[in-house]
Amino acid sequence: MNQSGQKTQNEDVADFYRAIDRTSLIHKISADHPYVYTTMEVYDVVNGIRGAGGLGVLAADTRRVAEDLNIPFITLTPFYQSERHQQMDDKLVPHDAYITRVPEQEGFTHSGSVELKVKDQPDAKLDIYTKTLGTTRFLCMTEQNFGPLYADKPSSDHRLYQMASLGFGGYRALKMLHIKPAVIQLNETATIFTAVARLDELCSNGMNLYEAIVYVRKHTLYTNHTLVQAAESEFSYEQFEKFIFPNISSPALRHYVAGLFENGKLKLSSLTIELAEAKNGVSKLHARVADYHDINGEKVKFAAVTNGIHLQTWVKPEILRFYKNSGIIDKFNMPGCVTADQVRNIFRANTGGLRNLKRQGRRYLNDILARRMDQYGEHIQIPENVFLYEFKRRFVEYKRPWMPFEDVDELKEILVDNNAHYIMAGMIAGNVDPNDSTYKRLEGMLQTIADDPVLRERVHYIPDYDEELAKAMSWGSDASINVPVVGMEACGTSFMKDLANLTLLIATNDGGVADVAPPTALIVEGDDYSEEVKALYRRMREAAAIWRDNDRWSDETANVLASYLSVICGARMMRDYLRFLFRPEV
Repeated sequence: MNQSGQKTQNEDVADFYRAIDRTSLIHKISADHPYVYTTMEVYDVVNGIRGAGGLGVLAADTRRVAEDLNIPFITLTPFYQSERHQQMDDKLVPHDAYITRVPEQEGFTHSGSVELKVKDQPDAKLDIYTKTLGTTRFLCMTEQNFGPLYADKPSSDHRLYQMASLGFGGYRALKMLHIKPAVIQLNETATIFTAVARLDELCSNGMNLYEAIVYVRKHTLYTNHTLVQAAESEFSYEQFEKFIFPNISSPALRHYVAGLFENGKLKLSSLTIELAEAKNGVSKLHARVADYHDINGEKVKFAAVTNGIHLQTWVKPEILRFYKNSGIIDKFNMPGCVTADQVRNIFRANTGGLRNLKRQGRRYLNDILARRMDQYGEHIQIPENVFLYEFKRRFVEYKRPWMPFEDVDELKEILVDNNAHYIMAGMIAGNVDPNDSTYKRLEGMLQTIADDPVLRERVHYIPDYDEELAKAMSWGSDASINVPVVGMEACGTSFMKDLANLTLLIATNDGGVADVAPPTALIVEGDDYSEEVKALYRRMREAAAIWRDNDRWSDETANVLASYLSVICGARMMRDYLRFLFRPEV
């Protein structure tokens, strides 16, 4: 306690460590030895750094959770001075637009510079920027020609340059600031060069290569978000000679890395698997089905640490306050000690108040929509008394955003019969390519909507999807549609934001939804795609019927929340990572 009788920061974090049975962590994780989280993207607009999708949103939430729990934590990530947005032209064609971001204008402090070696070129000078938030810190590298996030193709020179900048440049920045990681979490294989840089330092300081590998393996976690190894980036030996080998001082390490190449190519996953002892998938299903093999051909075993969300960011404050006051959420923002039956009783006793909070959420959504434009360049408002479906996810093939439009007459009937509207938002993954199949399907879907008077009145597409719009849609919508191809979604966190905000969930049993068995959401399933489409329409009708009945709505939202509460909590995710990485006391 301090002189005023309040707990100090260290005492707060010690409470959390005791709650997760890891009290020794107070001596293992400190400001000088923090938890280092490496990621190619962060989506945290409030703090002046914007990613492109779910991976970046997860990275932002993970740091926020660490800050809440007073855990010393560094997010190591590039700062992209060119920021991508998507806009619509008057022909309903999406296109990319870019704006410039300046780190100092976003509250970042210039903390020095480091060099990155490139073969046959002058060394690249990377400016290092930091921003401190409680016990956490952003540590970013950038330069004027760094380029936007996901510039060029996955296995291009420019991508490898960005990865090398994060890995070697980021690790040199840690050393410059006298920071020694307690553990390094590699968020996907693109971040592997942070571990390589640490390995090189150990070897250059005199440690035997294989002793150094053992050390790095024990202090490195590889978090995988991709289902199949074939989808991972791979690079040629010539590309490594240009961007990677010049930054490795140890001849033994260069020889080791060179030995991993097959037919002149190296998948970054092969290197990552070799250098990380702890490996996890981001949902129970994902950990089981992720198909990866090491250099000996042995199948890689992934533990399951399901993603979670930062509740304070995504849940309407009054709803979160209700959860806490009712004991549904505890002081660490983890599930409280109430049973599923108790949650149902709590919801039944407060149905009117919860309904009113959803009406407030609709008003908040309309406030945000008043500043946005739909696909026709018009501002829209969603009437308070209509039932609102929503889809807010990246527009990629496996997420199937066009599924509700397979039978246009059926969709129109559902919307009219239930006095319903449907709002969609989601950027196309990667740069817009007019020849891409996803682009063409989006273009066709928007034209279908424009050509039909019923759909034009009731279906709204909002370009340039971002955090603000995502939150508003969770708060103000009544049913969320989440229908990825089963086995293709690693986790997904959009559905978590929806059900935490009392939004009915219509979903296939994939990703994090499949963590609960049997699932309590309104599940879409069938023996083939046509059967799934029919099931989706049934579930859309069922959701509207539930919404019209106070008791059914209360019971449905309570059941789903109670069953998924331990899945969605970001603090639970942090607890699971700490338990996974650090052995219990003996």
